Amino acid sequence: MKTPRLNLPEAVARRIPIYYRYFKLLDTDGIERIKSEQLAKLVSIPSATIRRDFSYLGDLGRSGYGYEVSYLIKIFSEVLKTDITTKIAVVGVGNLGRALIEHNFKRNPNLVISCAFDQQPALIGQTLNTVPVYASQELAMQVQTRQITTAILTVPSEVAQQVAETLVAAGVTSILNFAPARLQLPHHINVRYLDLTAELQTLLLFEE
Repeated sequence: MKTPRLNLPEAVARRIPIYYRYFKLLDTDGIERIKSEQLAKLVSIPSATIRRDFSYLGDLGRSGYGYEVSYLIKIFSEVLKTDITTKIAVVGVGNLGRALIEHNFKRNPNLVISCAFDQQPALIGQTLNTVPVYASQELAMQVQTRQITTAILTVPSEVAQQVAETLVAAGVTSILNFAPARLQLPHHINVRYLDLTAELQTLLLFEE
């Protein structure tokens, strides 16, 4: 698995986008300064954890004063590279793939789904929410031509490995995989898994 930027621990790296999203909301609401205890209530993360997470990025605040929201946005924006547009390919235009394309990261203008791929003849050649859908056979060529390094897999588990290998050979280095199958890829490839069924089952474990 690819090491996150700044050699952040995995748990910290997962919380960075959450913090950033709330900083933007605070800024929109005109809030200029916030303390870790106040932020903890908003994000449901202990204040001690927040302070420890922030320490990985330097001295971001002052004891007794808190954090300047605008400065936090600047620092976290640099970490997340929000000034750089990331072009994304979606492989698999079923219900989930289509939903992702229709949404297309509306609240994150630096993330853009620029093309999609599928095997269904009825979908090939269509444009969904400005995103062109190509035949799976064109995957390698389009990814290379568009210089895409990030892909989302919403394909059946039985073809996920083959598709992932094709993506890697074409230059993709980051993959978000919705298929339950664990991919066997080179160590430098950054892979994240989202199993919606498993996540829901885990959630239900805590129901009273």
